[in-house]
Amino acid sequence: MFKQAVIPLLVSAGLFASAPFAQAATNLVFCSEGSPAGFDPGQYTTGTDFDASAETMFNRLSQFERGGTAVVPGLATSWDISDDGLTYTFHLRDGVKFHTTPYFKPTRDFNADDVLFTFNRMLDKDMPFRKAYPTEFPYFTDMGMDTNITKVEKVDDKTVKFTLKTVDAAFIQNLAMSFASIQSAEYADQLLKEGKPGDINQKPIGTGPFVFKSYQKDSNIRYTGNKEYWKPEDVKIDNLIFAITTDPSVRIQKLKKNECQVTLFPRPADLKALGEDKTLKLPQQAGFNLGYIAYNVM
Repeated sequence: MFKQAVIPLLVSAGLFASAPFAQAATNLVFCSEGSPAGFDPGQYTTGTDFDASAETMFNRLSQFERGGTAVVPGLATSWDISDDGLTYTFHLRDGVKFHTTPYFKPTRDFNADDVLFTFNRMLDKDMPFRKAYPTEFPYFTDMGMDTNITKVEKVDDKTVKFTLKTVDAAFIQNLAMSFASIQSAEYADQLLKEGKPGDINQKPIGTGPFVFKSYQKDSNIRYTGNKEYWKPEDVKIDNLIFAITTDPSVRIQKLKKNECQVTLFPRPADLKALGEDKTLKLPQQAGFNLGYIAYNVM
């Protein structure tokens, strides 16, 4: 399933139809359902935004195993939890490199400063970058992490300590979610000096398996495989293209013509016919999402 093989660690409730991967050795075209609002995962809450940013270009301290909810190490190789459940100490992975692009060339590997920048930007409205580029972090705040995390400390370059106000049994799982993607503090410093902090949302830099190349709204997003990725076995293609196609019937037409090799969210009415098409694969699994309608009675 594309969401597990090409965009690692994304858990989705959608149904996917995909053509065989025989032609995907160097290029893969994904017919996506919409344009992302931006590429800074902390600002958003939708799968469309996360697919285009968090799951392609970023990593988190902890991550979900493919296709499940078990947590595995990410940018942190391990963590210790204090006896009272209020202190989490993360031991960071060595040798992780941020993306090199025409607009940013890192001078160091990932370290504790990047973790501090990522979370302090969400916690502290008075930090310089947040003041220069005011924004909100709805997932982070809606889950109460902005009030429960009392402190994020750098123990050394490869160790970070989080202190909580109250016990949160799901804290490690929460840090594996897309909004907690780790940003580059060095890139943020560069953007501040250039007076372009908003570029963090338009010209992303991460540590993930794909590197941002270009974006044309309502048309396409282009990525290249990250040749310096810390999990090289996860980078199986050289070029990944999101062909933005809002009409589900058009997505299926493109799939059948091999104009894209993967798509998602087919119309329920089309599922039977798609399942009978021997040239397509239609994997299915139980979803983790709960959808609902809330009435405004005010």
